[in-house]
Amino acid sequence: MNDATAKPSVLFVCVHNAGRSQMAAGFLRHLGAGRVDVRSAGSVPGDRVNPVAVQAMEEAGIDIAGQAPKVLTADAVQASDVVITMGCGDACPIFPGKRYLDWALDDPAGQGIEAVRPIRDEIERRVRVLLGELLGGGAEN
Repeated sequence: MNDATAKPSVLFVCVHNAGRSQMAAGFLRHLGAGRVDVRSAGSVPGDRVNPVAVQAMEEAGIDIAGQAPKVLTADAVQASDVVITMGCGDACPIFPGKRYLDWALDDPAGQGIEAVRPIRDEIERRVRVLLGELLGGGAEN
């Protein structure tokens, strides 16, 4: 973070920016309630957000239907304090001074809702832990 008043910023990256990274960004926007800047992007963005991911998030009370896949840029990485990759391998540019995490999660692409729900729930769990780390306590519920 640049100074004491700056909000932490997080960038979620997956290949198509259509499933995992969109769900993670949705959870962090919702749970962070404006206390964290949230971005998501893909190394090869899809043409739309995965409709099953949208459905799974609706079940959790979070609307990501209005989101659109975005291309990963070096600027987005540089503007973020934490960069979380989800299966994009070496496509994510590395900059010194950034915190990088790789979340190994199944890809919901082509999966039915029964397969996507556990992925969604694991993403929510990890986002809650991350939020607690970023904001220090009190973010678990």
